[in-house]
Amino acid sequence: MHNKDNKKQRIVVGISGGVDSAVSAHILKKQGHEVIGLFMRNWDSLLNNELNNENLANICPQEQDYLDAKKVCQELGIELIRKDFVKEYWDYVFSYFLDEFKANRTPNPDIFCNKYIKFSAFADYALNELKADAIAMGHYAQINFNQTTKEYQLLKGIDVNKDQSYFLSQLTQEQLKKTIFPIGNLTKPEVRKIAKALNLSVANKKDSTGICFIGERNFKNFLDNYLPAKPGKTVDIATNQVIGSHDGVYYYTLGQRKGLNLSGFKKSYFVVDKDAQNNILYVANENDWLMADNCLINNINWISNNKPKTINCFAKFRYRQNDIPVTINFINDTEAIVQSDEAVRAITPGQIAAFYLNDVCLGSGIVNTIIKK
Repeated sequence: MHNKDNKKQRIVVGISGGVDSAVSAHILKKQGHEVIGLFMRNWDSLLNNELNNENLANICPQEQDYLDAKKVCQELGIELIRKDFVKEYWDYVFSYFLDEFKANRTPNPDIFCNKYIKFSAFADYALNELKADAIAMGHYAQINFNQTTKEYQLLKGIDVNKDQSYFLSQLTQEQLKKTIFPIGNLTKPEVRKIAKALNLSVANKKDSTGICFIGERNFKNFLDNYLPAKPGKTVDIATNQVIGSHDGVYYYTLGQRKGLNLSGFKKSYFVVDKDAQNNILYVANENDWLMADNCLINNINWISNNKPKTINCFAKFRYRQNDIPVTINFINDTEAIVQSDEAVRAITPGQIAAFYLNDVCLGSGIVNTIIKK
């Protein structure tokens, strides 16, 4: 049930109001499939008590996205359905997001939004309620069915600057089986060129950034609605001297340089550790404090059904990071020690480590514990 299948299918496309999903829908329609657009509403600012420090008139960019989605579906001549997943998003993505911050970690909600919303709740609704044969998303990634192993593989997108396989690395065989990525073999400029040739209203719309489905906003102000600010001391870890104050340790991530309220120093400081219990933010101006070559990974999702005990491959410990040679030694089905061939800067608990062999994404896990050099 895939891109290479020639038979006409009923395909539900996630329409976000952006250019990538619009062109994805166009490509599938051009191939002769029955295409239905589905807009996900995953965030309700008023329901979620997001009132502090924000301009309510600008609080919901997704409403503008919905209007854009409606217009582009009219231009493409396809139906658009709007569906709420607000409760599912809160239960499976945002609650986890907050719990990780409380645990002094730095989560990546986009990956779990893909795992639990787009490719689970959305997919269930599309496949079971709308009787779709498959779902499609405007991600820059590819899916291959390996004829030798009889398994689906997640591949990097052709556009190395836009590849989103990192964010899809928690998907499973069952999820990949029912999914199509129509633009995975295109570059972003090619996608925009198609949209402009079709005179789509979203052809020049800028790419969305920020937290998945919550969008761009002042992060500290946003988080303050759920984890109230608790100012404390900023300490130079090398000298143990208090050199400033912070707004709340939850708001900072390892390696962060900007927004530390530290000026007048010859060298730039960056975050190297957080003590949530004592509300202390530790900073340094030497990279050695951030270097590590071992970490414990848990919550591992291995895309293939055949998981090795040990494997030499590559890892990304954050999006857009270059592939780093590593050795993975599995402790059990969900935990492993990952050893890097080189020291890596700012491996961060809570973040995702995604694993690769060439262009094939093998899966990923959550960084749990750093083992320093």
